[in-house]
Amino acid sequence: MLRYFIKRLLAVIPTIILISIFVFMFVRFIPGDPARRVAGPDATLEDVEMIRESLGLNKPVIDQYKDYMLGLLKGDMGDSLKTKRPVSYEIGLRYMNTVKLTVASLFWSVLFGVFIGVFSGKNRSKWQDYAGMTFAVSGISIPSFWLGLILIDIIAVKLNLLPTVGSGSIKHLILPSITLGASVAAIIARFTRSSIIEVLKEDYIRTARAKGLKENKVLWKHVFRNSMMSVVTVVGLQFGFLLGGSVVTESVFAYSGLGSLLIDSVNFRDYPMIQSLILIFSLHFVLINLLVDLIYAALNPEIQLQ
Repeated sequence: MLRYFIKRLLAVIPTIILISIFVFMFVRFIPGDPARRVAGPDATLEDVEMIRESLGLNKPVIDQYKDYMLGLLKGDMGDSLKTKRPVSYEIGLRYMNTVKLTVASLFWSVLFGVFIGVFSGKNRSKWQDYAGMTFAVSGISIPSFWLGLILIDIIAVKLNLLPTVGSGSIKHLILPSITLGASVAAIIARFTRSSIIEVLKEDYIRTARAKGLKENKVLWKHVFRNSMMSVVTVVGLQFGFLLGGSVVTESVFAYSGLGSLLIDSVNFRDYPMIQSLILIFSLHFVLINLLVDLIYAALNPEIQLQ
């Protein structure tokens, strides 16, 4: 297991380097001049040039990338062009809010998605299956921003049950987490259903039934446990998707997290903040994939041998 862990960890390094290059170049293609935004509309060309020089934007792109990577290795992400404060400080203020939102979304989407998936798979081609898959298709098809606006209109405005916008309490998490987790719950439900149906066809399930085991015991002891092997992978990938998807949801609910911070930074052409946030979102994906691979290998040792 240790050898497999080291091998996977080393494979992550070139991935991270490629991501950092891609993110750095991508940010440079965003239209607009950050030096002009910092200088203000009344600044002269000389003032703009001075600011561009102070920010290092007049250097060749390769030199800018080297400076950025050297800063990262020292734990320095630079200063925000908008607030003039360290990027790490700004991200630290909002990081836990996004983590809370993501964890809450994943929690209920896994709970609900697995339940619907098992329920549908067990009752394949019956009304329960059709009802469950109708939910799944609806969850995938409905745009998250539209679902968020509907929830705000009905639950927050008309029924006055929950706050419409903001962050800071559990009540502020409910509507955004439902909005963010709806499509993930649908994907997990569909995947769990397929996995349950596949496992139900296995010979050892027929053997278990032939031995006279009760259907519920066959389902939860043999079918459920074996079908969850592949569902773990999907859940891990969806966790990364939730982090990235928080950009839209946080904007709809004016939730103070990394997603809304990214939107503000793009509007201001805040290069250091944008590239640091995108890099953090990407690193989450990489690390979650690594964690999922390790969990998968722990559950199925044959993977380590392969």
